[in-house]
Amino acid sequence: MITITDLGLQYGGSVLFSHADLQFTRGNCYGVIGANGAGKSTFLKILSGEVESTSGTVEILPGTRMSVLKQDQNKYDAYSVMDTVIMGNQRLYDIGKEKEALYAKEEMTDKDGVRACELEEEYAELGGWEAESDASRILQGLGVGVELHQTQMADMDPRLKVKVLLAQALFGNPDLLLLDEPTNNLDIAATNWLEDFLLDFSGTVIVVSHDRHFLNTICTHIVDIDYGKIKMYVGNYDFWYESSQLVQQLMRNQNKRNEEKIKELQDFIARFSANKSKSKQATARRKLLDKLTVEEIPASSRRYPYVAFSPDREVGKDILFVTDVSKTIDGVKVLDKVSFIVEHGDKIAFVGENENGQTALFKILAGEMEPDEGTVKWGQTATFSYFPKDNTPYFEDNDDNLVQWLRQYSSDPHETYLRGFLGRMLFSGDEVYKSVKVLSGGEKVRCMLSRMMLSGANVLLLDQPTNHLDLESIAAVNSGLESVRCNVLLACHDHQLVETVANRVLCFNADGTVTDYRTDYDTYLEKTAAHEAEA
Repeated sequence: MITITDLGLQYGGSVLFSHADLQFTRGNCYGVIGANGAGKSTFLKILSGEVESTSGTVEILPGTRMSVLKQDQNKYDAYSVMDTVIMGNQRLYDIGKEKEALYAKEEMTDKDGVRACELEEEYAELGGWEAESDASRILQGLGVGVELHQTQMADMDPRLKVKVLLAQALFGNPDLLLLDEPTNNLDIAATNWLEDFLLDFSGTVIVVSHDRHFLNTICTHIVDIDYGKIKMYVGNYDFWYESSQLVQQLMRNQNKRNEEKIKELQDFIARFSANKSKSKQATARRKLLDKLTVEEIPASSRRYPYVAFSPDREVGKDILFVTDVSKTIDGVKVLDKVSFIVEHGDKIAFVGENENGQTALFKILAGEMEPDEGTVKWGQTATFSYFPKDNTPYFEDNDDNLVQWLRQYSSDPHETYLRGFLGRMLFSGDEVYKSVKVLSGGEKVRCMLSRMMLSGANVLLLDQPTNHLDLESIAAVNSGLESVRCNVLLACHDHQLVETVANRVLCFNADGTVTDYRTDYDTYLEKTAAHEAEA
């Protein structure tokens, strides 16, 4: 379906990738991975024709209908939700509007009648009569209710706009799907629905994602952008990861053996080059030494931060008591008599469709918001550190550089100490002197994690800590939270992180109530799926 030959791209003097030869075929799903800045999104833009490559060609089979997940949330504000989705098949949408205009005429000419017949025929061939029902099915699968389908996009919640644009990309049975971060801001139900949709999809899918569980579920191939190259591997993300680690280890082992052999030959030559009886052997070994080289392992563009939390003291028996907490925000009751007790060793995942309730409870626990009713009581030995969903207040109107910014959260003000923490989060050299105002979303998250690591807290409150992070950083956060010996309260869209960290699940229901499941995440999903099937 797509053939890529000798593809290359560079910005200025920087080469993102070169000499790429790839083929994408029908019925397969290709996950595109690579470090931030490696060129993943740009690669998709080259395939869609939005960006021109520096060299090489992209050949797409004639007649292929391509659908691309749009990133501009405001582009369709003048249209209804239903029209926006149907515009995923622009030809179908245009025919429908032309038909409406013809039939709206007070008097139709013979020419108009002929044109209307032509349009009706093509409209039927494109599935026009099923368009609204198909669009409605996709929207409902992604969690956009029927009552919103005729709403103007300008009036939609931004989180729902993302789902509408995703529905637009999926609509109309395209031959080729290009999806850049389709699971961003999707709840677990919508993500599961999308996984099932893509598994049943008969065309070609090329997707950029930082969600490891998502890539493992849907991908038949992994396209890795690294070392300035693009390489394709058969299998899902875990298979690629294990294979790449094995290859790197084999290369290291081979280099080690070569280094040992070189040392042995050098020692022999040094000992016997002056000895006439051994001179022939020394000459032979010198020739062998000239041929023996240590292969340089290419430097990966991937950078792994180090995330580790060290509590200053172990928390006691009494940790946290939440009793009958209620909260109404903008006229909506997001928390309704929520009660639970955090016990020693609990790592609790906040899940469910009521994310406003999750964030409200985090703010109440952190003392940033007062409940309308109920109480929150912390144990005497409990100390908490809070990672908010919106970190804007920590960085706006702030002229500090990274060292100065982090110093306000540290008991040790020395620059060397602070640079050590920043270094763990991949800020090195003069990077530590840049203003926090210019940080990217991912860099701000890494700063907030550095702040948390400095705190020495024995209870961690984290509201969506993986937003804006790449796969490597998400894996580092996963490892840090999995190994830490303290209590964790966590809201996160990364399935694998939640499953490996949490031993208890609090489901935030749409009515503001909370259901407590004393089990791991996958078991919780199985229980709720079984309950829904019975209902």
